[in-house]
Amino acid sequence: GYGRKFWEASFKQWGRAMQDDITDGVNWLIDQGIADPDRIAIYGGSYGGYATLAGITFTPELYACAVDYVGVSNLFTFMRTIPPYWKPYLDMMHEMVGDPATDSVMMAAASPVFHVDKIQVPLFIAQGANDPRVVKAESDQVVEALKERGVDVEYMVKDDEGHGFRKEENRFDFYGAMESFLDEHIGSGYKPAQASDEKGAGTEG
Repeated sequence: GYGRKFWEASFKQWGRAMQDDITDGVNWLIDQGIADPDRIAIYGGSYGGYATLAGITFTPELYACAVDYVGVSNLFTFMRTIPPYWKPYLDMMHEMVGDPATDSVMMAAASPVFHVDKIQVPLFIAQGANDPRVVKAESDQVVEALKERGVDVEYMVKDDEGHGFRKEENRFDFYGAMESFLDEHIGSGYKPAQASDEKGAGTEG
């Protein structure tokens, strides 16, 4: 790994230095001519889902669309709803993410749900209804906040899933929907498979 110093450099940097690393990486890809600045999507799950929401709220001009998969939207509610097996590490979580008692201003500034007015691009959210780590309310908050502003969000909820989709059929649904979403907004080239009744169709052997 990168060592303790690297790890500790991330403490209380959600939406700040940690997000800057992502932004810097995207800008580098653009500067090198690798990425098309008009066709950049951001996607991530769990913390990556948070980083996705942070990306389109704090640097909205950088992305054409976004996919948030079981991501954190509100640092306050995230800390209040951590699962029982994380409780022994609550002090460490306060050190890493923030303590609502002493870091409320910083946590509010870093929580995407309080800045949805800055979102300018299409958003697709996927969430497990039984997620114990990033509860469904994290996604609900963003969807409701955007709907209050008259903004539609593509929202997929799987009632039989938790923190990430485990069932194959749910994964197929999610990845197919994500490909279609990306194709619509940045042109991924996704083409749905089509069955053929022609004699001899398919592969030989």
